[in-house]
Amino acid sequence: MGHHHNHDHSKDMPSNRLGWAFLLNFVFTIIEFIGGFLTNSTAILADAVHDLGDSLSLGLAWILNKLGKKQANQHFTYGYKRLNLAGAFINAVVLIAGSAWVLVEAIPRLWNPQMPVADGMIALAVVGITVNGFAAYKLSEGKTLNERVINWHLLEDVLGWVAVLIVGIVLLFVDWPILDPLLSIGFTLFILVNVLRNLWATLKLFIQATPDKETYRQVADTLLELPHVADLHHLHFWSLDGEEHVLTVHLVLSKNLDIEARSDLKQRIDDVLAPYALSHTTVELEDPDEACRDN
Repeated sequence: MGHHHNHDHSKDMPSNRLGWAFLLNFVFTIIEFIGGFLTNSTAILADAVHDLGDSLSLGLAWILNKLGKKQANQHFTYGYKRLNLAGAFINAVVLIAGSAWVLVEAIPRLWNPQMPVADGMIALAVVGITVNGFAAYKLSEGKTLNERVINWHLLEDVLGWVAVLIVGIVLLFVDWPILDPLLSIGFTLFILVNVLRNLWATLKLFIQATPDKETYRQVADTLLELPHVADLHHLHFWSLDGEEHVLTVHLVLSKNLDIEARSDLKQRIDDVLAPYALSHTTVELEDPDEACRDN
């Protein structure tokens, strides 16, 4: 059976929203790192690392939005979607390195806390809430899955800056410098838990693990219930980028079929696989006495 391509272009994110959101986030991340050093606040540095991750995600999504429109070719026969996984992996490595650096800075301060510049923390927090809140509002206009995911990251940033603002206000009135490293460690551990979970999911897709074992079993059972299908093998179900999936399978027929019966079976296969919204499917029909060339 031939190749079936199902491209949902609604998943492409509008470049203009992503472009300015990336630029806004990246410039503010640089301001955060400078502000973190000037205010002597590890909490702000921790949030800067978080924002750096979001900036990388936005920049990558912006680039992939353009690359994703390029047609598949002899070098990239499935197109450019899989670059998304490479970007996610790079993003995770950068965030893990940044988080480790923040922990190295913050943990010693638990025993020797240093008072940050509370006024500076409050000023940066107000700017952070404004910038991330505005970016989240603009991206909330988007309808794609990726835009919604990035929007949640931006909302997390807003909540992080609210926490920085509260700590900054508290430090204006009480001398509790330990609040700063405690907040930064809390931020960083939250980031690490999410990054490690996403890294594991990315690595599984890299090595072409089945994106969903239950769907794998359902597809196998559905195909075996078709008329004239006696058995199946070489069922491979994997994902290009976590959203667009690929399926290949060999179906062993119970008897030799004429051209009309084969055509009817192919249509039945298309019908039963349609609910799974697969981007690429390749199905080979084998006669009962035919040796599988892939064995």
